[in-house]
Amino acid sequence: MVSTFGSLATAYRGLTAARTGLDVVGQNIANVNTEGYTRQRVTQSSIEAAARVGLFSSGVQPGQGVSVDGIARIGDRFADAQVRGAAGAAGYQGVRASVTAALESSLNEPSTTGIASQLTKFWSAWQDVSNDPSAAAPAAVLLGQANTIAQTLSTGYKAVDDQWTSHRQQLDGLASQLNSAATQVADLNVRIRTATQQGVSTNELVDARSALTEKIASLAGGTVRDNADGTVDVLVGGNALVSGDSARQVKVTGDYTLATASSGVSLEWTHRAGDPISLDGGSIAGSLSVLAPAAPGGTGGVLAEAAASYDALATQLAAQVNAVHSTGTTADGTTGHAFFGFTAGVSAARGLTVLPTGASTIASGNGTGGALDGSVARAVGQIGLSVVSPDRTWGSIVSTIGATARTEADRSTLTDLAATSAKGRQLSTAGVSLDEENVNLLTYQHAYQGAARVMTAIDEMLDTLINGMGRVGR
Repeated sequence: MVSTFGSLATAYRGLTAARTGLDVVGQNIANVNTEGYTRQRVTQSSIEAAARVGLFSSGVQPGQGVSVDGIARIGDRFADAQVRGAAGAAGYQGVRASVTAALESSLNEPSTTGIASQLTKFWSAWQDVSNDPSAAAPAAVLLGQANTIAQTLSTGYKAVDDQWTSHRQQLDGLASQLNSAATQVADLNVRIRTATQQGVSTNELVDARSALTEKIASLAGGTVRDNADGTVDVLVGGNALVSGDSARQVKVTGDYTLATASSGVSLEWTHRAGDPISLDGGSIAGSLSVLAPAAPGGTGGVLAEAAASYDALATQLAAQVNAVHSTGTTADGTTGHAFFGFTAGVSAARGLTVLPTGASTIASGNGTGGALDGSVARAVGQIGLSVVSPDRTWGSIVSTIGATARTEADRSTLTDLAATSAKGRQLSTAGVSLDEENVNLLTYQHAYQGAARVMTAIDEMLDTLINGMGRVGR
């Protein structure tokens, strides 16, 4: 026969299960707006009937109620992996899009103060000099315009150089964030492993670790591997950044100025110097790609390539103008004079200088046409019309950088959409739905009330048995 007190225990277990369910629903509702929180559910199972042996072992026996087995974290490992992968791609493209957009803006094209406009004014000034070679005013305008071009090239190069240095400094901060996140994951691994061994819920700890691994993915890509003891390994570049309770550290190597960083910038393990880490995504990988040195065919880092383009333009401008100007004759009757020169020890764009100081030192003619001979100045003014002119070169530079910026922006938009979509799929499983929680709240509330009614009924039965039996017939 079933024990009356056993029935009371069964009702009590139902009461406890319903109360635990209410507690979990309350936890979910309280964290509905908590970023990174994964909804939880009570896992429970029925308790089978007690085994009986002996003379009175026959007959049907009900079970012994419900067992609360644990509180499950309703997450999806595959969705989590997709979020991390999308975060790595979005982090990489986000950096490249930001850098190329800033670079395109620094070109200051099209505008009345950009290099294209300055070159047009420069060639026009040579034409004015050719009309009156001995006059001081046209010569002064020409020299002023030439100095303006030199200054504009220097300013443009410096803007790229400053952007490179700023991003190099930011890269140190990203590496520090990666090291900090790895250390925290290792610490959480220890706490989760200990809690699991003690039979304590680790849901909130796992949520915190999941948020950190997603941050690591956005910084450096990589993958996460689950272990049987509840810990995870985080792999970056095929090597373990986090392995159980230990975390390895990384560092950024390379100079902080573009001029001295000819060997480039790289991310290395602190315990294995000289061995660069090959990243497959993340903002650190994006930063390393834009900080890479220039390469043949324009396949290097976008900033170094832009700086090299400024140098190439300055060199081309000086070479073409000097080639024609050196054939002319100055007021003292000498030839072979250069119009542009370069300051030693700096890049071509930063060191471009104007050598003539006035009309008498400008070789505007070839000496055969008298004082009004402006044939050489006229020839210099025609350089801008050539198919290999500096104007065409600058136009190609601007269009290339513009196209690159547009492409990177489009890719960033696509990766952001992919990251948002992956996050949406993750939240569809792991996110808290207030509608669903309200339904669960009512379900557990009624279950609690039902279990309480059962306990009340059994209590009344026991009262009758204990206090009422034996009174009949007295």
